[in-house]
Amino acid sequence: MSDLVRPLVGVLALHGGVSEHETALAEVGADTRRVRAPEDLDGLDGLVIPGGETTTIHRLTRGGELLPALRSAVDAGLPTLGTCAGLIALAAEVRGGSEPLVGGLDVAVRRNAWGRQPASFEAPVHAPALGGEDVPGVFIRAPRVEEVGPAAEVLATCGDEVVAVRQGVVWGTAFHPELTPDRRLHAAFLEVVRAGHAEGDERRTGGACRVGA
Repeated sequence: MSDLVRPLVGVLALHGGVSEHETALAEVGADTRRVRAPEDLDGLDGLVIPGGETTTIHRLTRGGELLPALRSAVDAGLPTLGTCAGLIALAAEVRGGSEPLVGGLDVAVRRNAWGRQPASFEAPVHAPALGGEDVPGVFIRAPRVEEVGPAAEVLATCGDEVVAVRQGVVWGTAFHPELTPDRRLHAAFLEVVRAGHAEGDERRTGGACRVGA
């Protein structure tokens, strides 16, 4: 584990917005490491799973050791932020034919619920926990959060839609905060990282994920 004055945050680097997250994390005071193999998780203070395509993530991790290592790291309380496809990877339930990947968030999501690439849009996101004005949200083939289980809580909304959730030290967003100059979400996540892994034990208070139970 690194000096928490400047934490070391891994960015899953199979595809997606890796460099954009690296830039955002550096601007709020973190060092980064690209994660492509299980050993890259060693010594991390936090982890980001970027957007991209969940089927590609599944294909690239299936049958190897990386996916079980990611699951173990999240289960052990590693602070983790998933954006867009990263939210899908962290969801306990993925509706519409996809299998859950990493898990860690007591939510049910649906892939591409707002349509394909032409249906992408930008809209203000209301996130009171981040303070100040609304956060700009970039939605690209965004997943929809269809159900939030009792172990998770809503972090942000866009109109009537839930677009960000958290479960202790595990956070997920349907939008791409790394694609705007607003760094409040990355900064807030980094504060969770700096708080250390003590919150990891609290993440599963009340039992395992119970979406649909």
